[in-house]
Amino acid sequence: MNKKLIPALLLTSLMSFSSAQAAVDQVAADTSKTSTQKSAQIISINSASAAQLSTLKGVGDSKAKAIVDYRKTHGKFGSINDLSNVKGIGNKLIEQNKAILSL
Repeated sequence: MNKKLIPALLLTSLMSFSSAQAAVDQVAADTSKTSTQKSAQIISINSASAAQLSTLKGVGDSKAKAIVDYRKTHGKFGSINDLSNVKGIGNKLIEQNKAILSL
């Protein structure tokens, strides 16, 4: 009788381990999402450095520098949509980042 019980116990343990591993994987995925959301801080287009601006989706070093140069030449932005006045910045890029942009 013990010979039949041992494989059943092993199978049950293996199934429990698989469920536990799936739960651990889900927690890790949820933690990763939370970390990503926390790292997306609000960026002020009127005071952010080029390095900060380059963290925006679709904005590399050259576009970030163009934003800073535009701001130095023309003064502070009156609205988030005024970013479209900067060469290389379009409405799509603004929409992609609108949730984390401020004046």
